[in-house]
Amino acid sequence: SPSAAAPNQTPDSPSRALSPTVRLVLQPDSRPISQEQLAAEVKSIYAGLTMVETKCIHVDKAQASAVQDPKQNPRLQADHWQALIALHRTLLHEHHDFFLASQHPSASPALRRLAAKYSMPARMWKHGIHSFLELLRHRLPESLDYMLSFIYLAYQMMALLYETVPAFEDTWIECLGDLGRYRMAIEDEDLRDRETWAGVARFWYSKAADKSPAVGRLYHHLAILARPNALQQLYFYCRSLTCVQPFMSARESVLTLFDPILSRAQASYSHSLPIDTNFIRAHGLLFEKGSLDVFDKTLPTFLGQIDSTIERLGSKWMEHGAYMAIANIAGLQKIMTNDPDATFPSLLLPTGQLTSPDMRLDDPASLKTFSHACKLAFLTLTAILRRGVDKSVLSHLHIILAFLSQVASLPYNTSFLFDCIPYEDLADFLNTLADSQNKRLDARFKNEHFFVEVQEDGRPLPEDYLMRGQLWAHAYYPDGWFDGVLDEEERSLELASTMKSRIDRVLWLGIRLASVG
Repeated sequence: SPSAAAPNQTPDSPSRALSPTVRLVLQPDSRPISQEQLAAEVKSIYAGLTMVETKCIHVDKAQASAVQDPKQNPRLQADHWQALIALHRTLLHEHHDFFLASQHPSASPALRRLAAKYSMPARMWKHGIHSFLELLRHRLPESLDYMLSFIYLAYQMMALLYETVPAFEDTWIECLGDLGRYRMAIEDEDLRDRETWAGVARFWYSKAADKSPAVGRLYHHLAILARPNALQQLYFYCRSLTCVQPFMSARESVLTLFDPILSRAQASYSHSLPIDTNFIRAHGLLFEKGSLDVFDKTLPTFLGQIDSTIERLGSKWMEHGAYMAIANIAGLQKIMTNDPDATFPSLLLPTGQLTSPDMRLDDPASLKTFSHACKLAFLTLTAILRRGVDKSVLSHLHIILAFLSQVASLPYNTSFLFDCIPYEDLADFLNTLADSQNKRLDARFKNEHFFVEVQEDGRPLPEDYLMRGQLWAHAYYPDGWFDGVLDEEERSLELASTMKSRIDRVLWLGIRLASVG
């Protein structure tokens, strides 16, 4: 073939022997490095790295103190900024060399473990990037050009490490998201640039969440980036708090969403649908326990908007409904109340039905808040069910039924919650749904291993990606269900098989719930 033509031949020339005068240029000899040499190299790099790191820590600390003291806060000259950037650039390069050497293919297992043992990725971010970025941020606007320059420098280094040092890929991905968020935050002039960098940050945080779906911190970051979509913000904050590893600082951040709505500063959310604003207001009132009388006046307004909104949005309401289901579940877990001790499943249970002294709802205010959360969740469900069979509501129903199926498996008395379920409306809806699809509710729908043996395409539903990683959903999915993770666009596609799978799943969950009841 032409690509295999020998030197001194062209693809269309006759084959002939090489001339004796032709010399092949060989690659220079590369002697393999021994483990001893590699260990010595890593030791040498680390010694230089710690010297530069100590200098960075000292300089950043001194500059941070100067920022806090107006008397010692003179403007820095250009050469001073350039020297600071050069110092931190040197530290980043030292880290890069350390990672390449310690993760070299010839490195021993002990040498490879050094980076994790000495927390090198975290140290690189803290002392090489974050502390200096905070210094630059506090010096804005005079530091803007230097901050832009350093963000680009740090982003390029993290992108390089992402490509060349996969052992710490999760860290590099989150750091790239953080840098994108910093870049977005300082862009005030060009809204297109701001949105571009918001998209960059969302891309990396979403990628990080795919790899670590149980880490609530990542959804907190995505909540901040979701603005101005207030309902999506609420969903991400709730998800951040209901993960296997909840990020409890989200309790503080969610106030930035609730406060403008509770104070009726409508200008902040003038682009939101009225139903979304009222839904968020209801959750904000649950969060502030003293406002439950106002909650009772807000709830009917929200419920009265459900039917007309679904009618108007059609299939677009599937995403809306899914976000609302996640938020209502967080309310049922009492996570979305201003209670720092809220945990799952302890707060699903009434006083006197608990097996552990730290699992109590004996505070009257807490019990009242929980009752209102039940009212919000199940009156929402009732309004949706009474629309009749509308495929737009099935994502909401699927999430709620999945949650209830997991609660039903808990070794506690959960009657306080299950007494609130609108069983008659649910049964009517499911029977009508089965009839409309000519479904025979045979033994397949009683199969405990539905995901593996019944669901035909083995493809996660769009709302599966919204539920995974939450504590209550931990046992819902079989191992490997998300192994073939799709990108953001593919996973939200509503194929012909998607709705069929969703209907099957809803009917299966309905039968399981009936067997429990």
